[in-house]
Amino acid sequence: MTTTQAAPQQSQTATPSAFGPRIEVTGRPFSRSEEILTAEALTFLTQLHDRFASTRHERLADRQRRRYEIGNGRDPKFREDTRQIREDANWQVAGAGPGLEDRRVEITGPTDPKMTVNAMNSGARVWLADQEDATSPTWANVIGGQLSLFDAIREQLEYTSPEGKEYRVTAEHTPTIVMRPRGWHLVEKHMRFVDSQGQSGAASGSLVDFGLYAFHNARELVARGRGPYFYIAKLESSEEAKLWDDIFTFTEQELGLPHGTIRATVLIETLPAAFEMEEILYVMRDHIAGLNAGRWDYIFSIIKNYRGRGARFVLPDRSEVTMTVPFMRAYTELLVKTCHKRGAHAIGGMSAFIPNRRDAEVTARAEEKVRADKQREAGDGFDGTWVAHPDLISVAQAEFDAVLGDRPNQVDRQRDDVEVTAAQLLDVHIGRDITEAGVRENVSIGLRYIEAWLRGNGAVAIDNLMEDAATAEISRSQIWQWIHQDQSTAEGTRITREWVGELMREAIAGFARFAGDRYDDAAELFADVALGDDFPTFLTVPAYSRYLVDA
Repeated sequence: MTTTQAAPQQSQTATPSAFGPRIEVTGRPFSRSEEILTAEALTFLTQLHDRFASTRHERLADRQRRRYEIGNGRDPKFREDTRQIREDANWQVAGAGPGLEDRRVEITGPTDPKMTVNAMNSGARVWLADQEDATSPTWANVIGGQLSLFDAIREQLEYTSPEGKEYRVTAEHTPTIVMRPRGWHLVEKHMRFVDSQGQSGAASGSLVDFGLYAFHNARELVARGRGPYFYIAKLESSEEAKLWDDIFTFTEQELGLPHGTIRATVLIETLPAAFEMEEILYVMRDHIAGLNAGRWDYIFSIIKNYRGRGARFVLPDRSEVTMTVPFMRAYTELLVKTCHKRGAHAIGGMSAFIPNRRDAEVTARAEEKVRADKQREAGDGFDGTWVAHPDLISVAQAEFDAVLGDRPNQVDRQRDDVEVTAAQLLDVHIGRDITEAGVRENVSIGLRYIEAWLRGNGAVAIDNLMEDAATAEISRSQIWQWIHQDQSTAEGTRITREWVGELMREAIAGFARFAGDRYDDAAELFADVALGDDFPTFLTVPAYSRYLVDA
């Protein structure tokens, strides 16, 4: 699959009529994009938006109110109005669908054709096909990713790089695909939804990603013995989860699939969601396979929600916020207990360390870090985990094999020994310093990641770590919080806008510049989201609108 030079911009709609609800496509067509943006697929997207777009807006308003409350001193807590759900021992979730029974190692990555081939050949049990944090949402990536998945599912994917290297799927057993659409907060500005009153706005990125994938592939996946499976990102409440469940039910009815065919794994990667794990499982019980501990976004969520609550909530250097600090330990222990209590899989997160095939020392250090991380997860009761590089699959699998043996999972291991309180989930005291090296690292990583993202790369290897949008969010939000909470480094330097601005200029001056680089744009954006008075809820929101939307 290859793409060609973009043709002149044109608009197409789901229906020939100018009246009634419709989706209008304003993105430029490219080679084979018409295979995804068919009239029938756009009609389905129109139905999804017509039925669910208004509820999406209500849920996003709920998020804003919740963030305001936390920022003004009202800590999240376990809900009293849903206590009966948590105390009812009789309900269980649907659990694994065909091909999801054994998830001991999952590989994550974007959906461009090269990475799709690599993932399908990786030997992992599951591939998280990521249209979210590991994908820069250029129009070519959004629709091109759908084409990659379409071809991979039908065993017809081939790719030739600009250098002439050929990529083909050769594995006898390929991973089960679990596709991750964008979160509720993101839009697709190359599509517009016009409602029945004639009002129009950008389409929902979530509904576009989910709808195109489900429409084109759900029945094909079922015919091939698997199913339409999704990772659901950035949820903050069971009401948001219920919206997804309603979408799944509607989709099954429209596509003629039995109820429960669609299965989701929900990432618990926001602080509010950690207090509603059982409720999320309950409202999605007919469609849910498990929960995932999305560690990096979870750290970002802690910072975002408590950024203005005083020095007590300030975290140290990013490298010091490990999985064994109190609040992260409480969160993962509660996740495993909750999942297994309800018959759901608990999937671990991604260690950021990656190997370097040209540097044995770097590879050995990465393997050691990943081995320890996966040994802890398997020992704690997780049923599977993530890796970001094919060379780490064997390392992770060895640790889960040692615990699971021939069993597909350890859902039967109940963690009755675990009791987690609200106070433990909010215990962010780590007792480590902010260092000058930590500030410089955040600046350097933030700038380099954003630069790559602006060029269309959403998953980037930086200093032997795999960085995506979530880790970049940590880097910029820590800078913002440290400035606004009048923090100083262990060396005695006060962290100010002016000093960080100097560090940015030093970093930019030290980068190897090249034709077409986006470092100047990256610096402008980083200054806006890390040094400004206001705190954008996600750096990708202004970045997308400003730089990735075709004029």
